[in-house]
Amino acid sequence: MPVIVELWCICALLALAVAAIPLSRHGGAHAVIYGGTGLICLVGLLNALTALPASPTTLALPLGLPGLGTQVRLDALSAVFLAIVNLCGAAASLYAIGYGRHAAEPARVLPFFPAFLAAMSLVLLADDAYSFLFGWEVMSLASWALVLADHREAANRRAAFIYLVMASAGAFLLMLAFGLLAGSAGSVAFSVLRAHAPEGVLGAVVLFLALAGAGSKAGLFPLHAWLPLAHPAAPSHVSALMSAGMTKVAVYGFVRIAFDLLGPPEWWWGMPVLAIGAATAVLGVLYALMQADLKRALAFSTIENIGIIFVGLGLALAFSANGMKAAGALALTAALFHALNHALFKSLLFFGAGAVLHGTGTRDMERLGGLIHAMPVTAFAMLVACAAISALPPLNGFVSEWLTFQAILLSPDLPAWGPKLLVPAAGALLALAAALAAACFVRIYGTVFLGRPRSPAAAQAHEVERWSLAAMLGLAGLCVLAGILPGVVIDAVAPAVQALVDARMPPQAGTAWLSIIPVAESRSSYNGLLVLLFVLGSAGLMALLIHRFASRAVRRGPAWDCGFPDAGLRTQYSASSFAQPIRRVFGTTLFGARERITMPPPGDLRPARFVLRIVDPAWEGLYLPLARGVWRLSGRMDALQYLSIRRYLGLVFGALVLLLLVLALWA
Repeated sequence: MPVIVELWCICALLALAVAAIPLSRHGGAHAVIYGGTGLICLVGLLNALTALPASPTTLALPLGLPGLGTQVRLDALSAVFLAIVNLCGAAASLYAIGYGRHAAEPARVLPFFPAFLAAMSLVLLADDAYSFLFGWEVMSLASWALVLADHREAANRRAAFIYLVMASAGAFLLMLAFGLLAGSAGSVAFSVLRAHAPEGVLGAVVLFLALAGAGSKAGLFPLHAWLPLAHPAAPSHVSALMSAGMTKVAVYGFVRIAFDLLGPPEWWWGMPVLAIGAATAVLGVLYALMQADLKRALAFSTIENIGIIFVGLGLALAFSANGMKAAGALALTAALFHALNHALFKSLLFFGAGAVLHGTGTRDMERLGGLIHAMPVTAFAMLVACAAISALPPLNGFVSEWLTFQAILLSPDLPAWGPKLLVPAAGALLALAAALAAACFVRIYGTVFLGRPRSPAAAQAHEVERWSLAAMLGLAGLCVLAGILPGVVIDAVAPAVQALVDARMPPQAGTAWLSIIPVAESRSSYNGLLVLLFVLGSAGLMALLIHRFASRAVRRGPAWDCGFPDAGLRTQYSASSFAQPIRRVFGTTLFGARERITMPPPGDLRPARFVLRIVDPAWEGLYLPLARGVWRLSGRMDALQYLSIRRYLGLVFGALVLLLLVLALWA
């Protein structure tokens, strides 16, 4: 039974985590732990792929709270996300066999890495609220320990603290959502919750709690504050797993509640999801454009892609609520496809960032440049990832975003005016985000790999180990395969789509020339294979023409630098100068960007200084006032510890009366 295989994989990962505690003191332990984790993830991946078209399987375990037990279920939706998580886990393990040997304190990473994967799998298998929340909390604690692996840096300790606070708040909101569901159903089992879906205001409250609880883990704006802090603090293979795997578990949590446990959606449910997703996509990529830290820019890019996924989910809710099942299936397929795509190219990008960090010792893009010569394999893999995340055909990122836009084009058929007006606006924001994402990754690739080295560290860069290179090249190959064979992915996720919206996209396997047809052949279609052949053919023809007709004489000269004969390294475009036009258009208003230039007078030998200040509006407008309010409230509550016995008894009595009053009103 597939669910038993997945349970055995979880047990094996937990056993590996326990074994890593004593083994981490010995040299070579990283190869054993990461190699074993990778093999287990491969088994889990193959098992999830075989379970995709199969019927759901359930199992009750005599574990957990007395009288409740633990119920697990492997259905098509779980299988899709288990395949994503196990694929990311296998790739991260392969990468870490080489990369992990450089860990300063392996005892702080090795035990928590397989435990993190086991917890994510447990969340995806859980079939009752208690098991789901237990797995969610273990996932948060294991990832918190991994973020704190390099605990000597004050910035990392701060990142871990903020991550823990945000994770706790998200879990609390999800607990409230499940509490409301269980209160009306009388049980925490998903099968019972599914049969007693709440209606009216209660259903809307659960939807918002799920959106906020899962969205805080996924990185939705304005709940993204932990993400750009935690990803740079964690080791690169862990950053990849958090960005590519853990955020998808959060997406799964929202999909499970909104599409499965809440029953048929109301007509307006998709609107807040759509609006928040579109705003998240644009703000995430604008944040990414302002960053000079490579991993921090990738972290903000994750926020943008999560926004794109939630745009697809919002569209699916809007279409399904208005009886447009085929359009809903198209939008949900686009969201699941983009979840897989983001897992592929974001893992690859974080692996590349780790390789750059290993080869140069820095992730500051202002001090990099010219790495294409010293790290050619990493540069090639990063080029594929940058093109894929920029949605360039024939790579995978283009397909899922194209499907999302195809769903947006169906919005005129919506009967309600609210969604009919909101969906085109969200489509315009998504188009803006796509254009800005292309600029963002041109900036990242050009600054890091092209030009000339901007520091001695970049000039002395070296390539990473073969294990890490193999992981990067494997993911690059999957980005290409998913782009030219998208019909295979669409058919694979179709059972999950069918189960959630009672419809699916037409079967794509039998379509001629491996094309995909989202709605109808006369309306739109796409063929990644033909695009690839066209790109290769036109590039080959151009190369042939150049070699046949161009002059064979080779002339070498100094690089052009506005007429100056000795071009200095600092005259190149830097990460900040590349982003300056966009920063001046958007950053001044949205991020309060302020530039200050200090120019010494003639004769003063001090260097000129350029200082840029960017403010996160969510941090300044939401979190800091909230923290100040909590601080003031805790100061006032501090007086409670000095009450007399009589006042304590009065306080307890008042709390009891208030609780009974709430219960009476609830009944």
